Formats: sequence, C-alpha cells, structure tokens
Amino acid sequence: MIIQKETSPAKYRSYSLHNFRSIPQLDSLSEELKFNMDVVGHVLPFKVNNYVIDELIDWNKVPDDPIFKLTFPQKAMLTRAHFNEMAKAMRQTRDKSALREVANKIRMQLNPHPAGQLELNVPQLEGTRLNGVQHKYDQTVLFFPSQGQTCHAYCTFCFRWPQFVGMDDMKFAMKESEMLAQYVKQHPEVTDVLFTGGDPLIMKTRILQDYIEKLLDEKPSNLQTIRIGTKALGYWPYRFLTDDDADDLLQLFEKIVRSGINLAIMAHFNHPVELSTKAVQRAIRKIRATGAQIRTQSPVLNHINADPKIWAEMWRKQVNLNCIPYYMFVPRDTGAQHYFSVPLVECWDIFRNAYKQVSGICRTVRGPSMSATPGKVQVLGVTEIPVNGKFDKVLTLRFLQGRNPDWVGKPFFAKYNSEATWLNELNPAFGEKEFFFEKELEQIYKENISQEAFNPYE
Repeated sequence: MIIQKETSPAKYRSYSLHNFRSIPQLDSLSEELKFNMDVVGHVLPFKVNNYVIDELIDWNKVPDDPIFKLTFPQKAMLTRAHFNEMAKAMRQTRDKSALREVANKIRMQLNPHPAGQLELNVPQLEGTRLNGVQHKYDQTVLFFPSQGQTCHAYCTFCFRWPQFVGMDDMKFAMKESEMLAQYVKQHPEVTDVLFTGGDPLIMKTRILQDYIEKLLDEKPSNLQTIRIGTKALGYWPYRFLTDDDADDLLQLFEKIVRSGINLAIMAHFNHPVELSTKAVQRAIRKIRATGAQIRTQSPVLNHINADPKIWAEMWRKQVNLNCIPYYMFVPRDTGAQHYFSVPLVECWDIFRNAYKQVSGICRTVRGPSMSATPGKVQVLGVTEIPVNGKFDKVLTLRFLQGRNPDWVGKPFFAKYNSEATWLNELNPAFGEKEFFFEKELEQIYKENISQEAFNPYE
C-alpha cells in the first residue's frame, strides 16, 4: 500500500477539570451547570478534546446533545447523596488531598472493578502475578500496556473509569511484553491477544510497535489474531490521518497482516454522529487499506442511544463504511450505571426492533450482552412457557462466553422482571433455586479467593 500523507494536520488539545472552563462553547452555559460538571468530575474521570467539541457536539442542542452527555459530566451521573457529599466538600475546602479522600470514599461505593476482574481474571506466570493481563476466557488474553492507560477523551459511562482517577491499586498496567509472549506460548488454548486500556492508540507508534513486534518475533504458533480496542476513530480520527506518526501506525498494521496474523480493530462507536465526519470516514478507509478489519461495539445507553432507530442507523453506517457490527452491550454494574442503564427487557426490545430494520449484512451483531462474573450473558428474549395450565413469562438467556467453555450456548431461564438491569437482579424461573452454573462458579471462587467473596451474579 502506498500511503499518501494527509495535509493540514490537526493539533490535539485536551480539556479536563483544570481547564474545561476555558472551552469557548461553555460560555453560554450557566454557572450552576459548570459547577455540576466540576462536582461530578471530581469523582468520575473527565477529559474531552477539540475534535469532540468542534466536530461532534451540536451546541445548539446542549445540554441534551447525546455526545455532550457522552463526554461531559452530568449531575445525575452521581446519586443525590453522593453529589451533595462531594459538593459540600468542595464548598468547604480547596485542599486537594481532602477532596481526593471524599472522592475515593464515594468511588469505593461504585463497584470499581466488577465481574471479578481483580480476583479471578489476573493470571500468573511461573509464580509471578501478571497485573497487566486478564485471562477470563480460554481463547482471549487481554493486555494493558502501561503507556496506554488513558484515552483521547473519556466516555462518561466507561466501566474502566478506575483506570483514570489516580486509584493506583485499582489500575491494570504492564510493561513486560516479553512475559506476555511467554504466557501466550505456555497457553496453547490462547488464539487472540487484545491490546486494551485505556486506549492503546494513545501511545506513540514506536511504543505500540515494540509491544507487538515482541509478540511477532516470538511467533507463538497458537496466536492467530491481534485485537486493538480503541475509541480513537470516534474521538480522534486524526490519529490515523495527520498525527506525526500516523503513517508509521498504518505501516505497523500492514506488517501485522503481512505476518499472517489477523488484525482486528475493535472500534467503539456509541452514536451515528461519530461516523458522520469526513475525518472518521477517511480514517476508516486508511485502516481498511492495510488489510485490517474493523469490528464495532457499544453499550445501549439511556440518554444517548436507547432507541432502535439510532442503532439501525448506526449499524447501516458501519457496514457502508466496511466495518463489522459486533456487540451491543448492557452497561456494566459500575460507576454511573444508574444513569445509563436500561432494563434488560427494554434492551432486548431495542435490539430486536433495530435488528429487524436492517439487512442480513448488518446482522453480524450480537446482543444485548452482559459481561458479568460468569461470562458474557446474552438476553435472547421474552417468551411464555406453559406451566400447570397457565403461561408464565420468562427471560431466555445464554452464554456467549463463559468461565467454563462448556456453558457457552446453553439456554437458561429467569423469572420475568421488567425492571432488572443486570444479572444480579434476576432469579431462576420454574421454582429453581439457582442457575445451572452457580455451583461450579462457587467452586471457582473457593479455589481462587474465598467462599465469603462469592457472588455469582455480578
């Protein structure tokens, strides 16, 4: 591929708590609204950039614009009690350590690491705990490069928010790429390595290249796919166009593909607006020209995209740009879940009504799916089952991934609950005392942590 250099490079500028009031577009907003952002931004991470501000947000629709809510803190993202606690502290003192103490107290009540990430997913290599690696499902290893633990801008719903708020004991990060290659070699069941974060593409290409080339040089015979999880296409497509090492990044993608390894860019798009700019469309074309594939995913988010028309439009746009719709997720039970969550029954209804609007070429997408402690649990739908001469409504679910691969694809049933937003709010149907996987999951907990820590539903 001949890479043609883009002209008129865009200069990246970020804004966070210390300078967000200098954003010109905020001048028209009330001081109360800006104070609310400040309060929430002291607890949950806040970072935005000039591309999002200038090209994605419709400032005539603020504060209701979906991208504004996706990137700027909103008062309701904290519970009333937590908001008032943080606001009171900010009115009483400007001492950073005192405010951090209040913020950390609140953060610890927001389930900072759901789904057994710290307890169950971190593997060992020859007795050494690999704190920048997660290995939950047999085939896929997640790697968190230490230099990639930030993003071009932060999503307000992000389930990895503890990575960005200075709570080091809650952070996944690792520099030892040699240990990653060694781990993959020693685990023949692994076929995929997913570089994640944060955002690996926040790193300079030479740093990312060092990580990836160590994998390629080791040539684990079982390695088939390298995935890169990124929001760069949505929040800073100039990473592939005009950044000073954009061409080097595309050449790295080419090198991976030429080596015989499948390269999948796992792109996060939460709204069709993110697919509408010329910059993102050019960036997608450049990535596809390297031989890499682009798969797309997003949670279904109250206030942002909880509408089947939005999802149908988003899937169509993605396919028309040669991207592959991959997952619709359910917002994880952490952080501001109460603000973004949609009842599971409604998530399924949104999925179904969007799915029926699109052609088969868009129907590669799976969901709605919960990434819970036992695995990825898909809501297949609501059905009625005859029981004792009556019809009972039940939720039908199945594992798309499981801590035990044997769970995958097995349907199971939960009592109908129109308000449940997560697995822990569901109960087994038909008078069963527990779901089929619980005893085995409890044994996994006993072997890895303790019986007291067991919670099969998170």
